[in-house]
Amino acid sequence: MKLHLTTILISALTFTGCTKSTDGGAKPDADSQAKPIEIKQEVANATSSFAFDFFKTVQTEYVADDNIFLSPLSLHMALGMVVNGAGNDTKSEILKALHAENINIKDLNVAYSKLLQELPAADPKVKMTLANAIFHKTSFPFETVYLNQMKNDFNAQVTGLPFVPSDVAIINKWANDNTNGKIPKVLQALDPHLVMILMNALYFKGDWTRKFDKKDTKDEQFTGENGARKTVKMMKQEGVFDYTENEDYQVINLPYGNQQFRATILLPKPGKSIKSIYNSLSLSGWDELQQKMRGTNTIVSLPKFKLEKDTVLNNTLKKMGMTKAFNESLADFSTMSKVKPLFIGFVKQNTFVEVNEEGTEAAAVTTTGMLSTSAPQLKTVIFNCNRPFGIIISEKTSNTILFMGRIMHP
Repeated sequence: MKLHLTTILISALTFTGCTKSTDGGAKPDADSQAKPIEIKQEVANATSSFAFDFFKTVQTEYVADDNIFLSPLSLHMALGMVVNGAGNDTKSEILKALHAENINIKDLNVAYSKLLQELPAADPKVKMTLANAIFHKTSFPFETVYLNQMKNDFNAQVTGLPFVPSDVAIINKWANDNTNGKIPKVLQALDPHLVMILMNALYFKGDWTRKFDKKDTKDEQFTGENGARKTVKMMKQEGVFDYTENEDYQVINLPYGNQQFRATILLPKPGKSIKSIYNSLSLSGWDELQQKMRGTNTIVSLPKFKLEKDTVLNNTLKKMGMTKAFNESLADFSTMSKVKPLFIGFVKQNTFVEVNEEGTEAAAVTTTGMLSTSAPQLKTVIFNCNRPFGIIISEKTSNTILFMGRIMHP
């Protein structure tokens, strides 16, 4: 078995302040305190509930020994942009999948805006980037009101492009720039029916509040659920960390920076699987775990690892109830554009994570592609110089001809 981990980043934040740390007794610098983030409790509950439901559903798409690493926060925010352009049943299904069906969409947008502004500045000792972008086909009539809303509520970079093959490089550059180079490519090519791409990028780099000493990292055996063994670089340290356990697993919080961000590690007990643990975990169970955490002297062993994933999420979201959005005949995105059909062609997420003695570096880019089979297609012209041709070289502004010629036999 390979290692199973997830970035339930929005669940792992303490929005109304930090749990009191017992790690090493060190206090943050007075001039670099973490800044608590407060959003409406119903929105925080919705995003966290979505995270657990999403991961349970994702697990049904993978075989038992596959690594999984995803960002529920990035996906939630990307779909937040999408749902603002949806109408009627399509909108209702997306909101339900986001666990936000009982939340006023304006309140949801306010929370997104707050997270976009405040998460990157929450802890001066943690580097974080959270950004949105929309690239749309200039020849397709999207609603100006919708595009302006995305600029205002989601701070999205909105860019019109002709959607020619060379535009792939522009889109990939945005992903690269907003993930510190960790996700350099999200698209290989542009579908001929693609008319809009909505993107969310999330980058996180945090040093452990209490770093692992490299001299304590040793080669040790890692045993999978199927009994297969492999040698890994195992980091180790002893200290006081927030810890609890139950009959199925042990839990520890490893904090970053000023301790506003943390990595919660779930370790199954013998005979238990991490898949069944995630399947049983919910928002209430998560809250109960954190409340039971107590400072405990612990010897922590954690393998170093690095993962890169590219995950298409269409089937996962359909299983979560988002069916009409992907259906060419049933999708309603009339707030985005009055042209029909307009529907989601794909939702995919590229992720990166590296855990070592210093801390954790992680990145995610969620890319949603909107398609329309009625979109005007660029005419393809064949221009084959397989016979004599002429050539003129000139300066544009003065209309000065520099060279003229004809090529009879190149």
